[in-house]
Amino acid sequence: MEFVMRRFYLTTAALLLSASPALADSSPVTALTHVRIIDGTEAPPTEDATLVMQGGRILAVGKNINIPKHARILDRSGDTVLPGIISDHSHVGQYEGVTTGSQFYIRPIIISELEQYRRYGVTTVTALGNNAPDVFDPLRRDAHAGKTPADLFGVDQGIGVPKGAPPVNVAADQLFRPRTAEEARRNVDTMADEGTDLIKIWVDDFDGTLPVKMSPEVISAVVDESHKRNLRVAAHIHDLDDAEHVVAAGVDILAHGIRDKPVPPALIEKLKSGNIWYIATLQLDEASTAWADQSPWTKTPFTLAGLSIPLLQQVSDPVWQQKHTTGKQADFARTSLAMNLQNLKTLYDAGVKVGFGTDSGAMPLRVPGVAEHRELALTVQAGLTPLIAIHIATQNAADLLHLSDRGVIAAGKRADLLVVSGNPAITIGDTDRIVETWENGTAVAGPVPLNSEGKN
Repeated sequence: MEFVMRRFYLTTAALLLSASPALADSSPVTALTHVRIIDGTEAPPTEDATLVMQGGRILAVGKNINIPKHARILDRSGDTVLPGIISDHSHVGQYEGVTTGSQFYIRPIIISELEQYRRYGVTTVTALGNNAPDVFDPLRRDAHAGKTPADLFGVDQGIGVPKGAPPVNVAADQLFRPRTAEEARRNVDTMADEGTDLIKIWVDDFDGTLPVKMSPEVISAVVDESHKRNLRVAAHIHDLDDAEHVVAAGVDILAHGIRDKPVPPALIEKLKSGNIWYIATLQLDEASTAWADQSPWTKTPFTLAGLSIPLLQQVSDPVWQQKHTTGKQADFARTSLAMNLQNLKTLYDAGVKVGFGTDSGAMPLRVPGVAEHRELALTVQAGLTPLIAIHIATQNAADLLHLSDRGVIAAGKRADLLVVSGNPAITIGDTDRIVETWENGTAVAGPVPLNSEGKN
């Protein structure tokens, strides 16, 4: 069997090289040797393996691989290679430092955020709404062409509610707030013509802090028009009632976990029968209190390396900490997280499709890259195994986006790789021990810890 698999890997590599002579002639071949491979499929790790890549693609992977003579060989003994993390729910260009606002939706800031995502091993980012098409659409094209630090997908503007959700400072070109079903259909058509990957709706009233929710008529119109344009709809929800309503209306993705009540069997069956995806975004609520609570993970060099100086100063301020450790919002975040953890375990065990996202980048406390690693840890805290958590963040996350070229480590796939020390299949925290990230054929080092002066 081992001989057969070896011939398969070598044949695949030969076919790839013959099919791409330009790459074979000009692109360097790199081999990572003596590595542990976690391929993203939930399969047990392969020990002492070799991975060969060229031009941003995996040529061969497995044991007893013949390495081309001209290859650059990197001995990674003791390290683990897993697929690059894929975020199904993030945001870009919404803040700088600790200040949010539409003025930050500019290319340099977004590129900087993508650089940080990549340093933390997140190689594909889905910006789920509040995107200005004049900036986002050309940036997305560049990302697909390998001209940005990480690949980028997302929703263009998204659809909110007049005087309702989302309660954020966005410009007129970053969000639609239709008043009628007809207007909502036109908004969907505009986004479809722009080439949006998905449609996003904000449905709830943010725990009663907003005066209105999205009307049933608008929800139905958005779903119907989106499906006519071959687009899927992701819904921002918090409560079970809203989740049940949007599922009945035909949405395709629950963009947040259900956080007020346990999910009932009837909804579980509807999620399964409708092939509806579920993104828990556990870290969203954790981030609301963890910084003020000074949770141990917030003080690690790995985490601190991802913070801007203004954010580090804010979360280190005792007055700010005291203000955010208690009160209605803090209590709401803690109870929401507890229910979210419970519901994630229930839904995964029941066979519901689970994607991966954190709402990172939506506000300063949801730190790009850091949030994704916390989501892995929280997924294990919910009762799932480390291999399942990695599977959700890689193969499942790619499947949600209908991307078949990434999310698993196999010959022919993108060489989007996260190299870490240790064995995350046993200890999920080892994903924080980043050696390097490979994306689009280029390796970058992991996060650089802050020094005593608060600088990288």
